Amino acid sequence: MPNTDTSQRIAWIEEIFAIRDKQDQAAFARLFAHFAPRIKGFLIRSGAADDMAEECAQEVLATVWRKAALFDPSRASAATWIFTIARNRQIDMIRRARRPEPEDLPWGPDAEPDQEDVIALSQETEKLGEAIAALPEKQRELIERAYFGDLSHSEIAEQTGLPLGTIKSRIRLALDRLRHSMR
Repeated sequence: MPNTDTSQRIAWIEEIFAIRDKQDQAAFARLFAHFAPRIKGFLIRSGAADDMAEECAQEVLATVWRKAALFDPSRASAATWIFTIARNRQIDMIRRARRPEPEDLPWGPDAEPDQEDVIALSQETEKLGEAIAALPEKQRELIERAYFGDLSHSEIAEQTGLPLGTIKSRIRLALDRLRHSMR
């Protein structure tokens, strides 16, 4: 009796190839029906608002439709590929939400900050700079790319050739060290 998990994985690969090769709308509908609610749930569990999760899930599956040719089953399962797109899309949406639109930016001079706050911020900035400099080189390089270079983990993996898991582990370790140093 064939393994149903393996059969399902093969079926999703075939659906993506049908989308890639024939723009098969029925195959897309099956993928959408299966993955859209799962992506939405994944995003909500990751802290996304319901409406943002819904919009993001739709964008993810639209990306699957447009970029089916980029799917490589030797590198990842269909589900892993789709959820990686979802995670990256969520990061993009969060970044977009944090950047104010030009009409939302205040006009005119800002109020002068309190001198005590300026000194405290300067001291914290200096302490953070020292903590970053004290990190092992491999961790420091990834922190700089992620936070100063504004790159996603996937983009860092593409640039460095390191596995995504290695990048995530090193960044997590570096952030733990930085938190400890800033206490």
